[in-house]
Amino acid sequence: MKRKLVVACVALLVSFNLAVGYKLLTGNAAADSNTDYFNLTVFTRALQLVRQDYVDESKTSYRGLTYSALHGMLNGLDPHSQFMEPTDFKDMEDETKSEFGGLGIVVSTKDGIITVVTPMEDTPSLRAGIMPGDEILRINGNVTDRMSLQDALNLLRGDAGQKVTLTIYRPSTKETKEFTLQREIIKVSSVKDAKILDQAEGTKFKIGYLRITQFNEPTAQEMSQKLDDLQRQGMQALILDLRFNPGGLLTSAVDVCGLLVPPKTMVVYTEGREGSQRREYYTDQKAKPRLNMPIAVLVNGQSASGAEIVAGALKDLNRAIIVGETTFGKGSVQSVIQLPDGSALRLTTAKYYTPGRQVIHQNGVAPNIKASLTSDQERALLLRRKEGVLSAEDQKLVSTQRDSQLDRAMDAVKSVMIYTQGGAQPQRSEK
Repeated sequence: MKRKLVVACVALLVSFNLAVGYKLLTGNAAADSNTDYFNLTVFTRALQLVRQDYVDESKTSYRGLTYSALHGMLNGLDPHSQFMEPTDFKDMEDETKSEFGGLGIVVSTKDGIITVVTPMEDTPSLRAGIMPGDEILRINGNVTDRMSLQDALNLLRGDAGQKVTLTIYRPSTKETKEFTLQREIIKVSSVKDAKILDQAEGTKFKIGYLRITQFNEPTAQEMSQKLDDLQRQGMQALILDLRFNPGGLLTSAVDVCGLLVPPKTMVVYTEGREGSQRREYYTDQKAKPRLNMPIAVLVNGQSASGAEIVAGALKDLNRAIIVGETTFGKGSVQSVIQLPDGSALRLTTAKYYTPGRQVIHQNGVAPNIKASLTSDQERALLLRRKEGVLSAEDQKLVSTQRDSQLDRAMDAVKSVMIYTQGGAQPQRSEK
């Protein structure tokens, strides 16, 4: 009974709009095609015609047509805005909580092409040899050239144990390859490889290193624990590796900055269409003070979103030396707005700005020290992050290729420590 009443109300609304719209359309000067109401009338007329005349009645439910219209509406705005049906919205919530079913592959659209931003560690995609920059041509035989990002994600994610076949084009080698991967429950540990770097090369300094793979809910807490461990080991400087980090939650990126800069420091702000939409993000005024030690941040062309916020903030605040390549340039804000039926809009509402008023979107964050990797060095870097036994060929590549970006970062923090000790005020905690 309730459903019939809802349908009747919708039909009545459509009829009312059509009746008034007909008067507008036949009223010559009164029918202004630029008015909001005229265009809504066009939409409701199209909806009624599809409901009334389309050959397959099973495809003309109000819910189905409304969802299709919303998908098209959001996809037409920009690559990052999207309409999420209830199941898609739940998947997104699960992913930010660090556990979901899929292949462990982060994708985006680049020049209209579904492109791999990074394969996630300890996942089927990295184990299979998927590389950043790979272009996905087909998913289970489905051509992706006109596929929305959300549709691609729906095909990549799913129940653990199911197999997915990807056809990949690799621009760096101009090869087309096919990979068959099996979905797993992806558990994301976002802070990796926390350690004191090898002192075998004669340095007397203890340089700490840790890597953030993405920014999710527990990232700042994990990082805080790792920093405590490194400080107990006598860490004198820190290298933070954000290479291949695709971003994640804005709040997580801000909290990570809070571990490295003084409390109540503005690290990023956003601006939208209206001046009143400006919003500033500060580190927690109760954040734990950290040792005032030299920091270098490693970035590359696949460091995006939250990674760019952290790198941009630490650069503008003169808190870290940025080493590597200009970052990806994904600096727009997507607000997730839940709708009454459990679906949601992911809507681009603003752009990120660093504390020094630098816009991140489409510009990226430029390093203080430029350093690039060759294709072999980049492949070796990803192989070092790969779990399991490497082939003899891969082992040879890893053993012969240095991480020249990490070397430059180590040189940078060592230079700061040598200069500091020369003038020498002992390091102290920030208050």
